[in-house]
Amino acid sequence: LGRCSRHVLLGGVIHTLRIFETSSSQVPNFPEYVVVGVLNDLEILRCDGETRRNKPKQEWMNRVTEDDPLFWIWTTQLCVNYLQRSKGNIENIKQLLNQTEGAHIWQWMFGCDWDDETDDITGYVQCAFDGEDFISLDPSTESWVAAKSEAVFTKMRWERSGQIQRYKHYIHKVCNVGLKNFVRYGEKTLRRTELPLVSLLQKSSSSPVTCHATGFYPDRARLFWTKDGDELLEDVDPGEILPNEDATFQTSVTLDLSSVPSKDWDRYHCVFQVSGDKKKYVTRLDQSKIRTNGERRLFFPITPLQLSLLLAMWVLMSSNRTTESPVGAQSSTPPKDSKKAG
Repeated sequence: LGRCSRHVLLGGVIHTLRIFETSSSQVPNFPEYVVVGVLNDLEILRCDGETRRNKPKQEWMNRVTEDDPLFWIWTTQLCVNYLQRSKGNIENIKQLLNQTEGAHIWQWMFGCDWDDETDDITGYVQCAFDGEDFISLDPSTESWVAAKSEAVFTKMRWERSGQIQRYKHYIHKVCNVGLKNFVRYGEKTLRRTELPLVSLLQKSSSSPVTCHATGFYPDRARLFWTKDGDELLEDVDPGEILPNEDATFQTSVTLDLSSVPSKDWDRYHCVFQVSGDKKKYVTRLDQSKIRTNGERRLFFPITPLQLSLLLAMWVLMSSNRTTESPVGAQSSTPPKDSKKAG
């Protein structure tokens, strides 16, 4: 469940707003209900069943009251309403899928992408049960797509009930406006540039060398290896761009040097470059600068939201629950109030 945003598009920037709604049942140390708003991979608001309040996670999100003085009041009320409904929803789907025992998680992810150059808006809605895709909305065909046979009845029911038109309104009228406003509030943060700390890492003397860059912003950047100034496309393994806890990003790219004599290593360089910027930040492959596994572990921090979801999914996988094959079922009703996302 989820989408990966790279925010790169021929000179323009794609901004993303996603609302993650998670309901859980019998998952220890995890809230029964939590809603998290994420702008460009940065958590901006949160509401859960314990606080029963929608709160800003970034200082600049308090500016939302400039355009909507009652924003935190009515979104808090929505959160409380959805909390009450979510308990029934997850119980219903457990019954319908014949999985009434053990820990379970039901997730919604809905939001939109905005290209600030073309002004195009793309929306999406996805649902998952116990970490597996269940059903999603295809805006291009205006139809629900069942990810598994058990979701076919849900697809038919939602298409008959007019849920597609409701979400089209949400994407183009509600999410669109909210996303643009949130970007405006956080413009100073979102449009900043931070350069990374670059390290050369190696598990052992015979292992590939990893160039690791962390602490950069925005995420529209490249990290690559060169030989004599030319970018290498072979014997390299680029990693994903991942978020850090401090709203910066990290990535890595590995180079296989097994067939390269050590005397030729200084012909290789690791290059970091922000998309759209001609300037390159170059790190020479210097054996004396490489940190081995004994000196430093390659660490990939994750956000609190990712950590809590990972812990919840671990509990799900380790819990004893029924393994009976569910018979065709329908899921709970999607949110009724499109003002949910701002």
